[in-house]
Amino acid sequence: MHRVTALAVTSLAIVASLGTAPATSAAATVPAAPATGESAAAFRCDPGHFCIYSGWSGGGSRCQWTAQRVANTADRCSFIRSGRKVLSVWNGTGHRVQYYKQTNYHARVGSTPAGRGGNLQGSYQIRSFKKQ
Repeated sequence: MHRVTALAVTSLAIVASLGTAPATSAAATVPAAPATGESAAAFRCDPGHFCIYSGWSGGGSRCQWTAQRVANTADRCSFIRSGRKVLSVWNGTGHRVQYYKQTNYHARVGSTPAGRGGNLQGSYQIRSFKKQ
């Protein structure tokens, strides 16, 4: 009987330590909230607009549109014309926005839900987009 009790106590101690240790170590190594969790306050984007930025977290140059779709962002965005990458976006529209690496809605690279935004991979330009 003593052996069963000792085994039960040891098992409970192991289970308790396994149950809490991963959560503690995971919390310490999990990166900050994903970019889509950032707040609108971090981005200068007028309500009803889709905005792209040349800097992280809404920094750098900004281009913004209210249009449902734009076939070539370079037409009205100087930092795209100069070859700079899009590092962050904010979707202040009431619709999901899908964006593309090429003009005329080719090579879809991502989308952002309404009222959300954040940092992108930073290795491409958004050359066209459309609201869904």
